[in-house]
Amino acid sequence: MDNKDREIMAILSVDGRISFSDLGRRVGLSTNAAAARVRKLESSGIILGYRAVLAAHEAEEGIEAYVDVRLQFDDDRDRFLAWVAGNPLVGEAAHVTGLWDYHLHVRVKDTSALDRFLRDLKRDGGAAQTETRIALR
Repeated sequence: MDNKDREIMAILSVDGRISFSDLGRRVGLSTNAAAARVRKLESSGIILGYRAVLAAHEAEEGIEAYVDVRLQFDDDRDRFLAWVAGNPLVGEAAHVTGLWDYHLHVRVKDTSALDRFLRDLKRDGGAAQTETRIALR
């Protein structure tokens, strides 16, 4: 990863819907070169996905939780990252050191939705073990 990739990530973190031509123009690359760099960042797991940012009143509803995840097998990483990128409940995902493989920040409607999320994470996302904390404030 070089400075051009960092520029691209900074722009995408603010405007994930920018066109490749506009992105390329802003960082001094052709449309094709900008698209190739974004695809490389996605395939390498640096960019996990894109999401809609909701208005503050929507974000305050429901339960905010932090989920530590240990994957079943090392080769489940791609499956897990694809599952996370496609899940609208996951706000952030970080690959971490220590006992856990990943740390997720999620927002769900209620405890039933959290329970469904955790079951889906294990069944479809490749998680072997999780530890969940709910934010109180």
